[in-house]
Amino acid sequence: MMKVKPTAVSLLLLLLLHLRLIACQPTSPIKTIVVVVMENRSFDHMLGWMKSLNPEINGVDGSEYQHINASDPTSQKFFMNNQSVYVDPDPGHSFQAIREQIFGSENTSADPAPMNGFAQQPLSMTGSINMSYEVMNGFNPDMISVYKTLVQEFALCDRWFASVPASTQPNRLYVHSGTSHGATSNIAKLLIKGYPQRTIFDNIHDEGLSWGIYFQNIPATLFYQSLRKLKYVFNFHPYGLQFKDHAKKGKLPNYTVIEQRYFDSKLEPANDDHPSHDVYQGQMFIKEVYEAIRASPQWNETLMVITYDEHGGYFDHVPTPVRGVPSPDGIVGPEPFNFTFDRLGVRHMEK
Repeated sequence: MMKVKPTAVSLLLLLLLHLRLIACQPTSPIKTIVVVVMENRSFDHMLGWMKSLNPEINGVDGSEYQHINASDPTSQKFFMNNQSVYVDPDPGHSFQAIREQIFGSENTSADPAPMNGFAQQPLSMTGSINMSYEVMNGFNPDMISVYKTLVQEFALCDRWFASVPASTQPNRLYVHSGTSHGATSNIAKLLIKGYPQRTIFDNIHDEGLSWGIYFQNIPATLFYQSLRKLKYVFNFHPYGLQFKDHAKKGKLPNYTVIEQRYFDSKLEPANDDHPSHDVYQGQMFIKEVYEAIRASPQWNETLMVITYDEHGGYFDHVPTPVRGVPSPDGIVGPEPFNFTFDRLGVRHMEK
């Protein structure tokens, strides 16, 4: 396994660099990039205990703890555990919840970030310590055997932070456009209206390269206004009908995005890892995508990136960058926070 540390580097910038190489250097070994963005789990929660497999991974060993009261060092301690199986309900991951998790209060002046409010925040939200136990818990590597194998065989980034300290959609907007256009929460009417920023898909189209989105429920990428253009209608493919077939025939686009099942149905469970969805389904989904690419004639020319949108409220011990983070476009977030996009979110997985 190779471990890399791209501190606060934008996934979008790295992908654009690779795609520029594809366009400008026909001899580049990478012709296809496959991106899978899973949901709402921190690095320590999913992969922290992989440190037992490789001590170079910046993970956990069980000595990490949080106080139930971040400002009271005599209050009850919650130690990091490795007994995660199923989580319900969903931990807090709103802008204000994440602020409390990172700083332990509304005061955001600390540098480095103390990362001391993870056990406290669920108590302030639910009044119960049960969720404090859940957020201070992670997966034994044997419980997520697909990731265990991939971690031992391929590159792992253990300093990859969410682009914005906020919930799902602001971070998903960042993935393919480098900005949330001021969004710091999931506001349904704005998502329905669509966000107007230019995306990596537009850049790829203008470079004469191909892109495709393989969806299982509703494509979240349609929250970008530009992807609703009639000219892009044939860039969207039903995952179950076309992904494996395209991979088998070596017809995956230069930039391939795989979207999960975000919702349970009567026929199929969700497989995006979002609590309370079963991570077993997510593991089977990742395995299916990996094996389809591995068997494809495009395998030796493909870069597969597995990441998460944000940490979902789960503990992570690595301080998030809170200084020197440039705003992507100068847009200020809405009241009451008026966020200037000058600090990142909590660390999550990038592989």
